[in-house]
Amino acid sequence: MIQLKNSPTKFSLPRLTYRVWSVWRRNLDVFMKTIRVNFLPSLLEPILYLVALGFGLGGFVQPIEGAPYVNFIAPALVAISVMYGSFFECTYASFVRMYFQKTFDAIVATPVSVEEVIAGELLWGATRAAANSTIVLVVVGAFGLITSPWFILVPLLSLTGGLMFAALAMCFTAFAPNIDFFNYPSFLLITPMFLLSGTFFPTSSLPPLAEIAAQALPLTHIVNLARGLISGSVEISLVLSVVWIAVATPILFVLSINLMKKRLIR
Repeated sequence: MIQLKNSPTKFSLPRLTYRVWSVWRRNLDVFMKTIRVNFLPSLLEPILYLVALGFGLGGFVQPIEGAPYVNFIAPALVAISVMYGSFFECTYASFVRMYFQKTFDAIVATPVSVEEVIAGELLWGATRAAANSTIVLVVVGAFGLITSPWFILVPLLSLTGGLMFAALAMCFTAFAPNIDFFNYPSFLLITPMFLLSGTFFPTSSLPPLAEIAAQALPLTHIVNLARGLISGSVEISLVLSVVWIAVATPILFVLSINLMKKRLIR
């Protein structure tokens, strides 16, 4: 635990400088040393989903919204990689750096502030989301499932959505008493989003109340936008998803930094 006397821990807008990128760069350097291990799962997982569900199960599923089933789930796999890449980076990985490796303590011993450490972690989580989703996007493209030039905006969506999920994850990290605590958000939040956010079937097929609840899930809006950009079905209704993400991301960003600051500063 970082011991700083007379340090304010009240809710406030974070004061950030260029030093945030020092934290980001430190995480990048560590990641590059294990890139071979990190790259393979991100490459093989979408291939398995596309082959097993898209082409295998998809052969028994009628076209959805006028498109083959594999074209329906392909953009969702990109969106799922955004969620997984950032959420688990800012829960399990951040907790290990904070609690076991004492990395946060070591960095704060330099001119980098606590707020900048957490902001750097959040930006790194967004970067992991963008990297993972780009790999999935390449796989989707290799299977010939990209039908719109709008797909070029997917990395921007991944960075923004990744920052949103990274901040959400860091809110849980701020309250985690131990690493096993993350089983709760994983099974009670991430798994339902994985299944019910319009990933493998339209949310319109859910019961009315469940459909309304699905629209409140962050992943639903990432899926909607990814599907629109990759398939070319860019509709005015996607504006709602853009607004949802644009509002939720800065709120969660500021909230997560303040919650972590409250935990770390004593």
